[in-house]
This record gives sequence, C-alpha cells and structure tokens, in this order.
Amino acid sequence: MALKDAQVGTRNEAGIATVIGSLKQSYGERFQTGEAFRAQHAHTTTYIPSQVPDGVFFPEKSDEVKAVVSLCAQHRVPLIPFGTGSSLEGQVNAPYGGISIDFQKMRRVLEVNSEDLDCTVEPGITREELNVYLRDTGLFFPIDPGANASIGGMTSTRASGTNAVRYGTMKDNVLAVTAVTANGEEVRTARRARKSSAGYDMTRLFVGAEGTLGVLTSITLRLHGIPQMIGGGVCSFPTIRQACDAVIMTIQLGIPVARIELLDALQMKCCNAYSGLSYEETPTLFLEFHGSEETVALQSAQFSEIAAECGGGTFHWTVNAEERTKLWKARHDAYWASRALAPQLAALSTDVCVPISQLSDCITQTQEDIAEHGLLAMIVGHAGDGNFHVLLLFDDKSTEAIQQAEAFVERLNNRALGMDGTCTGEHGIGQGKMAFMAQELGGTVDLMRQVKRALDPMNIFNPGKIFHL
Repeated sequence: MALKDAQVGTRNEAGIATVIGSLKQSYGERFQTGEAFRAQHAHTTTYIPSQVPDGVFFPEKSDEVKAVVSLCAQHRVPLIPFGTGSSLEGQVNAPYGGISIDFQKMRRVLEVNSEDLDCTVEPGITREELNVYLRDTGLFFPIDPGANASIGGMTSTRASGTNAVRYGTMKDNVLAVTAVTANGEEVRTARRARKSSAGYDMTRLFVGAEGTLGVLTSITLRLHGIPQMIGGGVCSFPTIRQACDAVIMTIQLGIPVARIELLDALQMKCCNAYSGLSYEETPTLFLEFHGSEETVALQSAQFSEIAAECGGGTFHWTVNAEERTKLWKARHDAYWASRALAPQLAALSTDVCVPISQLSDCITQTQEDIAEHGLLAMIVGHAGDGNFHVLLLFDDKSTEAIQQAEAFVERLNNRALGMDGTCTGEHGIGQGKMAFMAQELGGTVDLMRQVKRALDPMNIFNPGKIFHL
C-alpha cells in the first residue's frame, strides 16, 4: 500500500468504531461520546467552523496516553490533543473525526528545582495554576499569552504574549518535553542542562508542532525569579507612528522593558468602556519594568524622555500592585472589550509579526486598509517584538462580509511577508493560515512534510493542520 493511501485523509469509519468500543470498555466515564462533550472539544475562538471529534478521552497518566496512541495507530484513527481550547486557528478541530485527548486530569507539577530555576509539569496545567503553585518559591513562569492556556497547548503553538520582549517565547523557555510517538513509545527530548550540543534539537521540533508529531506528556520549563520591584504605566501618542518610534528607540537603546504593548485609538475606546477606565482615546503604550526599586525608577525615567522626544504625552507609571493589576486586566480583556462594541457581530482575531523597524509602516498601512474597505477592526500588539493582532468584527451570516474578512486577512499576511515578516507571530498555523505557509517558507514546507511522514507515517496526529500532506 502506498504511503499516501495509508494516511488519514478521510474518515475511517470502521477504525473509529473499533477504537470507540475499546475505549468505552476500558475507561468508562473517562471516555465520552456525548454530543455536548464533543462540541466543547471542537470549540474554536474564531470564525472557522467547528469539526467535532467522535469521542473525548481524559487520561490520568502517561501510560494511558501511550495505550490510546497505540490503539489509534493500530486502527488508523486521528488523535487531537486538547488543553483549554483557547487556540485561534482551528488547531483543535477534527476534520476527519477521531479522538480528542483532553488533559484536564493531567495537570500536576511533577518537579520543581528551585536552585536550577526549572520545573517539570504535565501538559494540562494552566499558566496561572503553575504560577500559584510556584509563588512560595520566589519563582514564576513568565510566558503570558493572555488566555489562561494550558502549558501543553502553549508549547504546541509556540506561544508568547506580553512578557516575550524580555523573557522570550515558549521556544526559549522549554528545556525538554516527553512525547508519545506513533509507535506508542514515550521519548524524552533532552536533559535539564541549560545547553547541549548532543545531536538534533528535538525539543524545538515538538515546540510549535501543534500536536502533529506526537502527544506531549510532560514539559520541563525554565523559571525566573520574581522581580523585587515591578513598575507599570501608560503613555498616549498622537499617532501610531510616533508610538512605534518610541518602541523602536526603547528597544534599540537596550532598556530592559518587560512589557511594551500598543493599543490603537479604537481599542482604547473599547477598553475604557469595558473596563471603566478614563485614558485618552489615542494610540497608547502600556509598559512594565522589572528589577530593583532603583532600576525600575531609572528605566521609567528613560522611557519618559523617549516618549517626549517622540511626541508622546506624560508617562504615568506606578509600582502600586492594585493599579498595575487593573491596567493589565484591561489589556488582557481587550478581546472582550472589542466584542462588546458590536456584540451582534462575529470576531476574527489574526496576527502577524514583522521586523521591528517595519512595525510602524505595517500597522499604518493596515489601518489605511481597514479605513479604505470600511471595516470595523482594532489593533493591539506586542510592540517590542514587532507582533500585532487585528480583531475584525463582521457579520458571519453574510457571504459578502466573510469574503471581505478573508480578503483582509490575505492582504494583511501578504503585507507582513512583503516586509520579511511572518504570517503568525504566536497564533500558529492550524487550519486558518495554511494557505500562507508556502509563500513564507517555500521548500521548507516540503522538508516539514518529510519530518511529519517520518514521525507519523499514518498521519494520525492532528491531521489537516499546518499543511496538507
């Protein structure tokens, strides 16, 4: 049988029926086929239609993951890992049916090595749960994508977020993973050493693979000390370009900003209304600095000078924890604040990332595009990385509006790629951005296909994501 004939590409009804029967018999209530369970596990926070799995399995330990992978491989049935369902590009959909593996019962902290600044966790634990657990150690895990996502999901989508400008993304903070491969074997990709020259970097291969190469069962993470002092604040600017100029100068001068977030005027209007704030409704930067009392004050003063030079207003900053929490709660609620502007409309959240020198041009051209086509959309970005998000509100009952939304996303991605950027800084590819992979990476996509075929010859791991075989 040719490889392409053996791969999952259509529903394998006989195999699915056999696997469902076996899982029901072996795991009882920890395997569910009810319509409500299945619908919840195809939930996608974008306009991409849901595609439900045939059943949902809740493993409690890695041996059970190994068993279900072996069973599904034997009968050529797809497996779709599931964390919290907060992915944005259809990563948890089941286009060919199959079994969703929900890790909510695998959320333990397996090990904390305080002296080495690392820990090992199961994939189902969320970033907030992990930081609550770590609080008494004086350590924290800094990657903050906004949603209270699972560590397994964050690893699989190579997530980042508001702290990435200082602490990096998941690829910088995952030291090792254990993963169950297509033959049912559990492999560990690395040891806990901070660096190694031992062969291929298999850890980075699984980080960002979106569950297409295997099922993660544990992740070893780099931790950081909780800063002695944290200062944060806001600064408004007349234009997006001036705000971006302040970001570029801050980064180029080497000021160790922990967070530097950009919100456009419409997004600020939404945040003010939703979160009860009273900031100027102009392009605004939210910032945060970590360090000692002296360094936080120094960095805040340095940014104030930069803001003034770029035409910005006063940088209002504080070290008061309650005030900072209110500020960042408003930033993290930006999605819901935007939805509240027109709750009758659907939302499409998309992101791109460009070299930081291109950020102001890319955002300015995107705003011109939005205005020219009469779209309702707001922009928020992790400006220190050159990464920004557009939330487009549109009528998903209208074929014309859907076509306009898709055309806008295509123009946005082409614009970013034309500036030597990427079609996604942190959302991942999933189903939604597959069309841009060849344009961005060319023949490298064929190399990815070879890796996929080598590690998953039956194409059971999250098929129909990132690229078509």
